[in-house]
Amino acid sequence: MSKYLASGFIGAGTSAVIANFFWGRSSSSTTDTETSTNGATSYGGVPAAKGPSGGIVSGPVVNPAGFFKYGFPGPIHDLQNRQEYISCYDRQKRNPYWVLEHITPESIKSNGQVDRKKSVFKEDEKIPDTFKAKLKDYFRSGYDRGHQAPAANAKFNQEAMDETFYLSNISPQVGEGFNRDYWAHLEFFCRDLTKVYNNVRIVTGPLYLPKRQPDGKWRVSYEVIGNPPNVAVPTHFFKLIVAENPSKNPNDDSLSVTAFVLPNEEISNSTPLKSFEVPVEALERSSGLTLLQNVPQNKKKFLCREVDCSIIVREFNNALPPKKDMLLLPPPK
Repeated sequence: MSKYLASGFIGAGTSAVIANFFWGRSSSSTTDTETSTNGATSYGGVPAAKGPSGGIVSGPVVNPAGFFKYGFPGPIHDLQNRQEYISCYDRQKRNPYWVLEHITPESIKSNGQVDRKKSVFKEDEKIPDTFKAKLKDYFRSGYDRGHQAPAANAKFNQEAMDETFYLSNISPQVGEGFNRDYWAHLEFFCRDLTKVYNNVRIVTGPLYLPKRQPDGKWRVSYEVIGNPPNVAVPTHFFKLIVAENPSKNPNDDSLSVTAFVLPNEEISNSTPLKSFEVPVEALERSSGLTLLQNVPQNKKKFLCREVDCSIIVREFNNALPPKKDMLLLPPPK
């Protein structure tokens, strides 16, 4: 899979092929908007003319915008502003679209009182019940509840760490070999960057990428868990890293940037991290996100030319949670 990523994204031609499967534009508004341009009224940015009676028409007798009196259909993106991160939630897939973090040398230090054992996974009460991921969806699913903003990045405050356990910050991840191993090493790599940079900003999220099928055609295929099945299992995950203010030269206003896309599967610790490096432009096309559009090109540096982009293999406790903890999760109905 790493070979596919390396050639599929780093090669401009192939990355363009993959990106063609992802199109469309998301709405940043949760309510219907009405604007006026040169006397014409516009709903959602689509101009419409006024008819003889003054009504909004897209033809002689029809008014599609009249549907909005019943309510705006969406999509609605639930934006949550937590202490350690900001997240944007995808109601259809019950996963985050993305999670934003800002870590510093000070923010990742423990104050000696914050303890991960005090935190528990919990449903996000700010998401409507119809659309939120639930604890029972992960019960015996075979997947870990994988943090997008890691708990270890919120050691400065117990409440901040607790907030990382909201399911709106969680995606189904392969456990052994990924969430408990290679993905955790990547998270440590991000924290380790604070030894070189005073500010590190991270965007993390899931992807649902196409795969070539035996008939030669490309299709997007992913598992859905839960009862009823409603939580999508991403095929890949990405991290965009923006490092600012190198400690050796704090006045340097350039940004050191890189992006990684990893498959949601077991990855050998011997796999070079740089084999998952992708151009930011390819990540934009594949995710539908617009990234760093306000940053001039001459202000960007390649992070992996500034530092050694490789993982440090650390031993993590891969044991499953104790049985008594598993009983805290309600069984599927």
